[in-house]
Amino acid sequence: MSGQATEALPPVDGFVAEVSVPPVPDAQTSPDPVSPESLAPAEPEAPPAWEPREPVNPVALDTLFRQGRTHYAWRDTPVEDSKLRELFELLRMGPTSANCSPARFLFLRSQWAKERLKPLLSVGNQGRAMAAPVVVIVAHDPHFYHMMWRLYPRDDAKEWFANNPPFAEETAFRNGTLQGAYLILAARAVGLDTGPMSGFDNAKVDAEFLTDRGWKSNFLVALGHGDAAALPAQPPRLSFDEACVLL
Repeated sequence: MSGQATEALPPVDGFVAEVSVPPVPDAQTSPDPVSPESLAPAEPEAPPAWEPREPVNPVALDTLFRQGRTHYAWRDTPVEDSKLRELFELLRMGPTSANCSPARFLFLRSQWAKERLKPLLSVGNQGRAMAAPVVVIVAHDPHFYHMMWRLYPRDDAKEWFANNPPFAEETAFRNGTLQGAYLILAARAVGLDTGPMSGFDNAKVDAEFLTDRGWKSNFLVALGHGDAAALPAQPPRLSFDEACVLL
């Protein structure tokens, strides 16, 4: 450390240490004194001006909506666990009431797990579920509010639900259903096809798969790569005037 003096320190555990002594600043080289103005907080930056967002491109709209179909037959192409994580990372960002996020998802990937589900399905759903690489039990946690301290820290939102069981049940079912819809769109967005299903015994599915977790089933979604050749003609949808009112 050239240019600096050193001073010996008292021995510590038999070792002699040295500490550098900084040189005395020269009047010609010492910096200017700090002015009070330089210590004042900086002015906050103005928020960026609002700009209209570009719409999603037509190909994405086709994938998510116009050409998205409910599949009943599946190609023998596996779905990797990483793909399931990818679609969850998307669906979890969809809005829910006070960010409550009550949906829970049980992904049945093994043949053993799907065979446990088979006798709980209506006969018409058994074949399509067994052929799908993955069947998701879309469920919700009735006690979702135990996570509100982390999901909605701005308020003591747990008490809104813990002290009002009917409100908690309604909130869990509505928002869990909403998140199930996000799952369908997220799956399409990451290149998978979907086959949403009712037609099963909820109570038996809960007893077989969910009771130890405290969750309740809502509906099922088959996931994989669908066989487009097996699709029936696209059924019609209601028009705007049939389904919508402008007030």
